[in-house]
Amino acid sequence: MLPIIDLDLKGKPEETRVVVAMSGGVDSSVAAALVKNAGYSVIGITLKLYDSGSSNGKKGSCCAGQDIQDARKVAADLGIPHYVLNYEDIFKEKVINSFSESYQKGETPIPCVLCNEKVKFDDLFEAAKGLNAKALITGHYIISQGFGHNRQLHRAKDSEKDQSYFLFKTTRDQLEFLRFPLGDFKKSEIRSFANEVGLTVSDKPDSQDICFVPDGKYADILKKIDPNNLKPGHLKSVDGNILGQHKGIVNFTIGQRKGLGVATGVPLYVIDINPDNHDVILGSKDDLRTRDIYVRDVNWIGDDDISQIEDKKIKIKAKIRSTQEPKLANLFLSNQQLCINFYEDVEGVSPGQACVFYDANNSSRVLGGGWITQ
Repeated sequence: MLPIIDLDLKGKPEETRVVVAMSGGVDSSVAAALVKNAGYSVIGITLKLYDSGSSNGKKGSCCAGQDIQDARKVAADLGIPHYVLNYEDIFKEKVINSFSESYQKGETPIPCVLCNEKVKFDDLFEAAKGLNAKALITGHYIISQGFGHNRQLHRAKDSEKDQSYFLFKTTRDQLEFLRFPLGDFKKSEIRSFANEVGLTVSDKPDSQDICFVPDGKYADILKKIDPNNLKPGHLKSVDGNILGQHKGIVNFTIGQRKGLGVATGVPLYVIDINPDNHDVILGSKDDLRTRDIYVRDVNWIGDDDISQIEDKKIKIKAKIRSTQEPKLANLFLSNQQLCINFYEDVEGVSPGQACVFYDANNSSRVLGGGWITQ
């Protein structure tokens, strides 16, 4: 039997309407099944975010045409109403164009964070409220707990599936309305639930690539968006010597070692990207190490008053990649910029990526984060 979940909402479940964001994958499908099983009045909504084209039906993709059909089938099997909203223009403006612009600046973007922040937790958020729903349910692996404006965000029970890194922009206001029923379960349990209910997506592969780059060929998509994304430039050493040529800075990211197109007899890594002259700077692994990074557009959901940070340092844990464990650091203001000073070296810090903050004393709790500038 499916477990009976509690969404911490006022009123009887049968009198409480909720909207489930259904991507067509197993996670959001089970999320819908769990809230339906708990007695809530459920509406499923699937977003059409882009023209799937050749990715239609491709295994491991996300938001493709087949996914919409899968979501519709799951909703029908669960006996819940289902709607498809065309957000292609919104997605192109807020995510795809930003993805291209970020690469032009020499950054390495994370479009999944932008999609959550700018589309799912913005436009879909408002659509759900327009349907008089009391909550928006998603299939993310993360935990929210507490009440009202004091609701907190915590890492998922399944550490391998935890998505806290990608949800650092979630605000306090959004946390009051969002619910994440999968956070307390392991992925294996979710697939077991899907099989138990008889969902046709129970064995569907997880999405692996960026949804609008289903084959992983970033350069092809970026060239299609804007031919200027593939301007050639120089590969240079840290002392300015030209080591070779390249076909566009979009082909590189900080910390990259493979596919550089040069051979010097020693391992080389991308340590800097200059978008002004299109130079890609190569150096040693030691050149990648640092303890200080700076961030912008910070979202803070911790207890401390970050507006008063000019006068103090806040001890936190932080990470710059989704797959790593948070490391101890101090958060403080330096030259009017928010700085994170790690207690030990970190390497491969890439502008455009995220630095996500966690509680120093309880590393499961998410405190927010910001976009890395340097």
